[in-house]
Amino acid sequence: MTEFAPIAFTNTFAKLPPRFFDRQAPVPVRDPKLIRVNHALAEAMGLNPSDLESEPGVAVLAGNVIPDGADPLAMAYAGHQFGGWVPQLGDGRAILLGEHKGRDGIGRDIQLKGSGRTAFSRSGDGRAWLGPVLREYVVSEAMAALGIPTTRALAAVSTGETVQRETALPGAILTRVARAHVRVGTFQYFAARQDLDGLRVLADYAISRLYPDLRSADCPYRALLQQVTDRQADLIARWMSVGFIHGVMNTDNVSIAGETIDYGPCAFMEHFHPETVFSSIDHMERYAWINQPGIAQWNLAQFAGTLLPLMEDDPDRAVEDAQAIIDGFTGAYGAAYLRHMGPKIGIADLREDDGDLIVALLAQMTESRADFTNTFRNLDLFAARDDMTEWAARWRDALTRYDVADPASVMNAANPAVIPRNHRVEAMINAAVAGDFGPFETLNRVLTLPYHLSPGDASFADAPLASEVVERTFCGT
Repeated sequence: MTEFAPIAFTNTFAKLPPRFFDRQAPVPVRDPKLIRVNHALAEAMGLNPSDLESEPGVAVLAGNVIPDGADPLAMAYAGHQFGGWVPQLGDGRAILLGEHKGRDGIGRDIQLKGSGRTAFSRSGDGRAWLGPVLREYVVSEAMAALGIPTTRALAAVSTGETVQRETALPGAILTRVARAHVRVGTFQYFAARQDLDGLRVLADYAISRLYPDLRSADCPYRALLQQVTDRQADLIARWMSVGFIHGVMNTDNVSIAGETIDYGPCAFMEHFHPETVFSSIDHMERYAWINQPGIAQWNLAQFAGTLLPLMEDDPDRAVEDAQAIIDGFTGAYGAAYLRHMGPKIGIADLREDDGDLIVALLAQMTESRADFTNTFRNLDLFAARDDMTEWAARWRDALTRYDVADPASVMNAANPAVIPRNHRVEAMINAAVAGDFGPFETLNRVLTLPYHLSPGDASFADAPLASEVVERTFCGT
């Protein structure tokens, strides 16, 4: 331990029973070098970026030094991966240092990802190579700029070591910030072991840490299921509205806090097709764009199953209550989908009976192989096409019926001009591997204001050329 006053660490998860985690210090690296500190996030957390950029700060971010107050550990969890049950997963390449309470009074986890082998690494090396670290940094921060709940990237450092994948690649570590790292898979870990005491401790911890108002509910555990379900419904609707495809919607990648977590083979759609898949490991196309709401509901059903023993003394009543909440996901998601898709066509309060406007538009976009982001950003141009005459007439009639005075303002606020396009992300990674972090810095700068693209950055809105299209993305483990 060493004093590093800028981060006032505690670790409430470390106060839970020992079976919840494995105490494990990060494995030191040879020659850490700072790639980037996220100044905006650091300041929002009440941290001084220059402290993190100092030599002692970089040593902490690399895992070479454990600061006072931190209590490093690897969390235990299980999960369904592509529908297949795995009874033990856990943090195989991540170490939770602890929490830091920001100016807003909220405690946020600070985790080092790529920090070496743990008790849960199985055959893995516990390390991360530079590409996935920079991908997660860029995409998670882009999601935050889009207003989508997400884990955040506080910093990235190179390790001065190589990581062996298909070839030897430069190693790196991401410092990830989250409201909490408790997942559906964390609950499944204890449910599978019929550890009722562990389930109760975990549920009480999640409620106390994330949803303290639920403590006064008639049944806090039923209220927890409802809260998590509602947040997931809104989160997935937000993903769908920007064409985001997570790629690995396993139950161990579902955050109880309602944040997007674990950016592996994720990607943003370019030419629209509802069955689009990018992930190289999603061989059955389980996590295609169109499947994400249904998969979210399936994942929540697994979560509900873990809470049944806590919800009611009467098992039949518990099942009935849980089933009602899971069935209610469909309506909650549908409402959230209209709430986020309506403004994309200029109607902030689009009603369900006009939802076919979205359905018809997406069908035409599929047929035309239209770019998802650019079509919505320039909907007037797309609507002016000869094959859009009927739809355009219905759309303009709806704008009149909804009394929309300035649809362009509504659409510009809902439709980003720029997203982390896959070819830009891949080019950025390739440049960084070659030692040039300029594209990484530029991409981060441009994506900070996704709705306000300056003329000098206009090319970042361009769809890729045929030779630039990225058809597969990889998780990097």
